[in-house]
Amino acid sequence: MKSLCINPHRFILYACIVVLFQYFSGGFNTAHAANKLVVKIDYFTQEKKIPVALSNLDPFVTDKGWQGAILGIKDNNTTGAFTGQEYILEKTIVPLDGDVLSAYKKVLEQGNTLVVVNLPAEQLIKIMGLSQQRPLLFDVATRDDLLRQKLCQKNVLHLMPSRAMRADALAQYMLKKRWQQWFLVVGPEKQDQLFAAAVKRAAKRFGSKIVAEKVWDHTHDARRTAQSEVPVFTQGVDYDVLVVADERGLFGEYLSYRTWLPRPVIGTQGLIPTSWHQTHEQWGAVQIQNRFKEQTGRWMEEEDYGAYLAVRAIGEAVTRSQSADQKIIQEYLLSDQLALQGYKGRTLSFRPWNGQLRQPVLLAAARSMVAVAPIEGFLHPVTELDTLGFDKPETQCQ
Repeated sequence: MKSLCINPHRFILYACIVVLFQYFSGGFNTAHAANKLVVKIDYFTQEKKIPVALSNLDPFVTDKGWQGAILGIKDNNTTGAFTGQEYILEKTIVPLDGDVLSAYKKVLEQGNTLVVVNLPAEQLIKIMGLSQQRPLLFDVATRDDLLRQKLCQKNVLHLMPSRAMRADALAQYMLKKRWQQWFLVVGPEKQDQLFAAAVKRAAKRFGSKIVAEKVWDHTHDARRTAQSEVPVFTQGVDYDVLVVADERGLFGEYLSYRTWLPRPVIGTQGLIPTSWHQTHEQWGAVQIQNRFKEQTGRWMEEEDYGAYLAVRAIGEAVTRSQSADQKIIQEYLLSDQLALQGYKGRTLSFRPWNGQLRQPVLLAAARSMVAVAPIEGFLHPVTELDTLGFDKPETQCQ
């Protein structure tokens, strides 16, 4: 010990080692915990009805979103151990036949102001206008443009790319390939019509042309009849790509390799625009893919990625602002100071005019990553990410 005192540099090193040992062994746990800033996040969802199986290859996943939130909390607490925060994740699951509004009121009564919401658009719209408390909601499930336009609210942040962003991503890549003659096939569901509207907007925006549009209204099983029906359905039209709007996956998978002309399929099937995909490996994505699969035994889905980003965004705001106050967190998240890491080669941020998360959109085939939009060459005065979806001059938000 005498020699350590003689050499001040060795003494400082020794003291640091002791401090670190005591920290990790629990020596400072009591004092450190007393000074921690506790941040509570509620994950709010409803049980989902298991749909009729269209393929045995795609099992129904009951915990989409929740597992991403868990991974985000782990990362937040890893950082919080050094920056003085503790994050607590609570879960509210409304039964399939339960009352979403009543359950949401109970969440608000408990004082929760940071809520990750995994609900379809219809349910989200109901709870958005329910409370004057206006907690900060992180929407990790919807892609409806209406929620980013006429029905937008300043306390709702959207983590999934909108339909407009997805369609614009496809249109940019099609323009690059000079595949600008589109044959649009629309399914019978309301969601299909909404995506079709986004496709039409993107075609007009980027100079492509929809040379034909047909509604797929066959009510029988496409798996059994596609070989005979699809060639007839697509006959008589000259086009570059077949754009399909089939969000439920009722028929879109059976169009490829069966069309009258040999043409690629894009849209909700074929080449798809998505926020996350199992084939994504760049920019450190392999690391989070492996961690997620080790945690869950399955691949990360879009809702998982959205919930992960929501929780991480909260962690980033709390760490930078050193506050758990909802208003301060919201102000930081909507500012130009936010630089959220999303494993996509660019920092992510929220559009202050509609709460949409700016992010690259992956264009993926079943087993390969084809491109990442925005495509090189599409410029914007602020950020190329705003070439996807509704830009500030186009906003209908009040």
